[in-house]
Amino acid sequence: MAGAGRVCRVGALLLPPAWRLRAPGRAFGTAAGRAGISGGGRLMLGAAFALGGSAGLCLAARQRLREHSAAELPAGSLQLTLYQYKTCPFCSKVRAFLDYHGLPYEIVEVNPIMRREIKFSSYRKVPILLANAGSPLQLNDSSVIISAIKTYLISRRNSLEEIVSFYPPVKTVTEKGKAVVEYENKYWLMLDEKETKRVYPVKEVRVEEMKWRKWADDWLVHLISPNVYRTPKEALASFDYIVREGKFGTLEGLFAKYVGAVAMFFVSKRLKKRHQLRDDVREDLYEAVNEWVKAVGKNRLFMGGNQPNLADLAVYGVLRVMEGLEAFDDMMVHTNIQPWYQRMEEVIQKTGVAI
Repeated sequence: MAGAGRVCRVGALLLPPAWRLRAPGRAFGTAAGRAGISGGGRLMLGAAFALGGSAGLCLAARQRLREHSAAELPAGSLQLTLYQYKTCPFCSKVRAFLDYHGLPYEIVEVNPIMRREIKFSSYRKVPILLANAGSPLQLNDSSVIISAIKTYLISRRNSLEEIVSFYPPVKTVTEKGKAVVEYENKYWLMLDEKETKRVYPVKEVRVEEMKWRKWADDWLVHLISPNVYRTPKEALASFDYIVREGKFGTLEGLFAKYVGAVAMFFVSKRLKKRHQLRDDVREDLYEAVNEWVKAVGKNRLFMGGNQPNLADLAVYGVLRVMEGLEAFDDMMVHTNIQPWYQRMEEVIQKTGVAI
């Protein structure tokens, strides 16, 4: 999840909420995986990770896979494979970015319990992006992935491997004595002066984008779990969707759905306390969403102007993992987010935007 950092359709409704112009879809997510689950075993923990994990999920790592000549791939080609949990907000951020830029990629859905699909990696979290632009690399951390790939698309002066080296890992220790890994510069695009002027005509544009990208990781993501698991009914609906959309075996799915829902309901209460949220966590969600809308302003379609910037894509990626849930429907009704959100949906569907 943010900071150090994923639901089901509401089946009881006979008619969609008034705001919705189409059937609910996609996924949602939470940020609770490591929030203090002490029982239930590996299955329950795996289910929690399917929702996005917590602080540790956003830790970044970069791993060179093997040596290859750049001549092995045609010049300018970029082959991408995304290892993900569909309901993870950080994976959703990466998909939003790739889709908006019209970049083709393969998806490998990871079983959140066994995680055999990523056994090749010492880094055991998602998203993982395998990127081959002549030499294969593994990129982790959603913000690093986005910054590195965006830099590569804008500036072909450096290889992707060189660009990724600009985001070095740093080991730190939290106030509670827990060792974590964070990545430097992860909200920066590594551009020269001319490229920077083209992308960010004035300094304030870059500062604003970086500020709100970080806000999405450090605050917005923390509001997902307490809202999605707010009540036992909502928790069960969330896990029902996760099990159907995720890669679970039959027994794993049943265990995850019922035990996971109970566990995450109680975990969400601990998250509420940890992040000092109000008794009615919806109020924190509404306030955050309206804060974002206010920052975009009335005179811009997106924070990026006529087209989304990386902050728009980050916020959209986090929020859309709640689609189909009661929390999402409430947010649409009780905040001012709907016009911006619908514009984002429309523009994401129009892939192949020029860089």
